[in-house]
Amino acid sequence: MFTKSNIMLYVLILLWGASWPINKIAVPYSPPLLYAGLRALLGGLLLALIIWKTRKAIKWKSNWKKYLITTLFNSILFFGLQTAGLLFLPGGLFSVLVYFQPILLGLFAWLILGEYLSFIRIIGLLLGFAGIAVVSVDGLIVHISAIGVTLGLLTAISWAFGVIYVKKISNEVDPYWMVAIQCIIGGVVLLGIGTVFESWSGIEWGRPQFQLGLSFGATIGIPLAYILYYKLVSAGEASKVGSYTFLIPIVAVLLGVIFLGETVTYTLIIGLLLVVMSIRFVNLQNKPQYKANFTSLILPKKRKKEEEC
Repeated sequence: MFTKSNIMLYVLILLWGASWPINKIAVPYSPPLLYAGLRALLGGLLLALIIWKTRKAIKWKSNWKKYLITTLFNSILFFGLQTAGLLFLPGGLFSVLVYFQPILLGLFAWLILGEYLSFIRIIGLLLGFAGIAVVSVDGLIVHISAIGVTLGLLTAISWAFGVIYVKKISNEVDPYWMVAIQCIIGGVVLLGIGTVFESWSGIEWGRPQFQLGLSFGATIGIPLAYILYYKLVSAGEASKVGSYTFLIPIVAVLLGVIFLGETVTYTLIIGLLLVVMSIRFVNLQNKPQYKANFTSLILPKKRKKEEEC
């Protein structure tokens, strides 16, 4: 059915999936840290402008430490490692590695937060590890990039740790401002590091590919995507978003093949299918007290009454 929420969900999945090939074509025309910093800073500023009327929800004095910690994991490390990794691997393959995060999240939530880990989720974790092993072999043998595989896995690990922390503070911060502030602070830090170790003259401002990547991230990839995401969450569609998580790397792979001519190998397909099955298993609900859905996969969330019952 093409309900309003379904349309919003499909658009969101398409945006998240499309971000990988778009960033892939933009990264070669800019030093990675400067590109990541510009995208995060501009996207965060635009989101802050959109939600400016709710600025009282920031509560900086009581929440500044929380903002800085989430900025480290969900902005500086996530955007920085992700952007650098796209220099070494195709966008589709790299997205599969990064979407190892939901699988790691289930494991870390069990180890760190003591959340319930069902037999089905254990099977899902095992499938995920197998899938990532296969995809890593594809990256190491076919694309000959140990650096790319390492950066992809580090991106997933930093993202998972960031989400674990966000789950602990989700009732204390406003989710929209959490995204905006960590993008702004993270963007400034990445630009500062990039200014020291990279060169602004390395940015090819006139390249259409760079302009597309920067404008997409600053207007659609961050502000619009997260507005859609939290509208779905507030409408009680969080579990539906979680069940569609597996489509994101598939969309990324397909778009990379269609528009960038990226190579799809049998090992990548097998690894992708294992990861898809794993994420689906990890998202299955067996007990009401453990809600491992996609409301915690990206950044902060507000707990819904339905999830507390």
